[in-house]
Amino acid sequence: MSDPFSVADKVVVITGAGQGIGRSFAKAFASAGAKVVIAERNVDNARAVEREIAAGNGHAKVFETDVADEASVKRLGASVEAAYGRADVLINNAAIFSTLEMRPFDQIPLAEWEQVLRVNVTGPFLCARAMLPLMRKNRWGRIINMASGAVTLGRPNYLHYIASKSALAGMTHSMARELGADGITVNAVLPGATYTEIPRQTVTPEQRERIVATQSIPRPQVPEDLLGVVLFLASDASAFMTGQELTVDGGATHP
Repeated sequence: MSDPFSVADKVVVITGAGQGIGRSFAKAFASAGAKVVIAERNVDNARAVEREIAAGNGHAKVFETDVADEASVKRLGASVEAAYGRADVLINNAAIFSTLEMRPFDQIPLAEWEQVLRVNVTGPFLCARAMLPLMRKNRWGRIINMASGAVTLGRPNYLHYIASKSALAGMTHSMARELGADGITVNAVLPGATYTEIPRQTVTPEQRERIVATQSIPRPQVPEDLLGVVLFLASDASAFMTGQELTVDGGATHP
């Protein structure tokens, strides 16, 4: 009997996999035997992750991708089809967050508001649309949308980010309804404040301590805390789970 939790040989497309959480996902899936597609705008970062994976005898390919650009995402779809003939898993991870300045919503420049929505909402829409024919062909697919636990907290001073991640959670519910008959599940993961190698200039040590103090598990969250749930959602083991929001935040919220 095959292992329902296995992701071996799955073609896993991860956007924004050149750093942070996406980098951890790419390395974890490669270690589990998946064929990883690093869809990333920063090619230097993407190549560095590709080398890390190759050093561990894993499989990864880099495709330069700007998720906010329709033509770029179409090229991604065509490249994945040419390389593998299918796409099994899409992780919509690319987003604008760490570079955002915390400020009241009435002080957010309109151009910044629109850029965040373009990357964080339109990007996942474009990527799901591009991968859909490759999933429908085999009547099997997993779409995993990386939303945010900050949505349920109603965190202030990041209104464009909160609005975008709320939209992504809503898209998850509706997309799941549309794609269930095609053998494709769609779920969202809502991480808490996750600390990676990406600097966060707007978060002070005091703010970080306050965040940890709200959690039931009183330690900083790291990308490795998300690997189990994402690997599960990408596998056959989660075949009857769709349209769900899974919060992984150390118990900071209990929705």
